Amino acid sequence: MAFDFKKEYREFYLPPKKPGIIHVPEMRYVAVRGEGDPNDPEGEYKKAMGLLYGIAFTIKMSYKGSHKIEGYFQYVVPPLEGLWWQRDGGDMDYAHKENFCWISMIRLPDFVTGEVFAWAVREAGEKKGRDFSKAEFFSYREGLCVQCMHVGGYDGEPATIQAMDTFAQENGYAADFSGGRFHHEIYLSDPRKTAEERLRTVIRHPVIPLRSE
Repeated sequence: MAFDFKKEYREFYLPPKKPGIIHVPEMRYVAVRGEGDPNDPEGEYKKAMGLLYGIAFTIKMSYKGSHKIEGYFQYVVPPLEGLWWQRDGGDMDYAHKENFCWISMIRLPDFVTGEVFAWAVREAGEKKGRDFSKAEFFSYREGLCVQCMHVGGYDGEPATIQAMDTFAQENGYAADFSGGRFHHEIYLSDPRKTAEERLRTVIRHPVIPLRSE
């Protein structure tokens, strides 16, 4: 049976709908950076999806070809994720998505090294006849975070974020978006196939302990 990250690491992918504190270790991703409204059909975000999934499935299906990867095991491609921030550095403004900056990404198994990733970029480019050079081998260590499952449309996230902030403060933590720490979303539902009110998205925010007086 193929390894499924969502099932094996439920604490990272299937949290409850009530906020909780979690420590997230370093993980490796295929990532693409960009700016602009993710709903723009001609925007950077849509183009990034092709790059991400092109690399992810090139690695996943490599066992069927002649290129053998040391330590390879069959697995389910993990869900799409995104790190988000405002171009001006302020709070996320869902009314002005054109000002969003993002790193869109898909987790990679630990057997994917820099060398394996470079091969996948070349292989995907040759097979699909397009440039995959914007895709990067990205490591991200989040550390201490507050997270919970958001159910519903993306524009309804502020209410869930408020609940997360309140929970964090009541338990001795404060949000910390310094030093390359971002608003993080993990998309467990396909919005093309799922009713908006049933969409499931993991929302994760970095925190630090409040200083005691």
